[in-house]
Amino acid sequence: MDTDVLHQIEQILGHQFTDQALLAKAFTHSSSVDNRLESNERLEFLGDAVLAIVICQALFEKFVSYPEGELTKMKSMLVSRGTCAHVARRLGLPRYLVVGKGMASHKSFPTSLGAGLLEAVIAAVYIDGGFEGARDFILRNFASFLDEIDSEEAHGNYKSLLQQHAQEQFNAPPMYVLLDEKGPDHNKCFESEVVIDQRHFPSAWGANKKEAEQKAAFNALAELGVVQKPVAQETS
Repeated sequence: MDTDVLHQIEQILGHQFTDQALLAKAFTHSSSVDNRLESNERLEFLGDAVLAIVICQALFEKFVSYPEGELTKMKSMLVSRGTCAHVARRLGLPRYLVVGKGMASHKSFPTSLGAGLLEAVIAAVYIDGGFEGARDFILRNFASFLDEIDSEEAHGNYKSLLQQHAQEQFNAPPMYVLLDEKGPDHNKCFESEVVIDQRHFPSAWGANKKEAEQKAAFNALAELGVVQKPVAQETS
């Protein structure tokens, strides 16, 4: 990657690197090198952790009256691969990613690649500019999401997130299928499942069709690895 390209990336990121080799490594996909240690995979690992702590602190300070469970749901949305890929695309970072010939022939840019690229960039900024540099970069680029998110948003936006992910990853929209309904007319509950390109995902029950679809969308996102299911708490 030549110096002019690196300068262009620095302009986009708003950070001038002391170590430009580190910046170049952040944009090196494993498909383009013989040794995976020369790629950005280790940076992805570190960047994921840095992103999580910055977002967690931001939510902790912004929503002072929210319990841990609500904060966890919001954090899951903000650090999801879908959100990270969206930020990467908005900055125009994917066009600078160096990939192997096989990857370069793909028409669509997978969500996982965009998310991993952003995490690698965050790690590079962190190593080169310290925690404050990485924190400034993250908060600047996630500001709109932090302004919009609320517990209701975390509960109710799974269908929107799945729609975006399905189009990018499968080039097909998610379909919601009503499988069952039980109970009297005044107190029914409904079971729905998501189908994407003939792939069926775990179904979910809800007090109404909308709730069932939202929960089914969450199940699909969890199975695809876009969001994490909360760890079940032990009961005494």
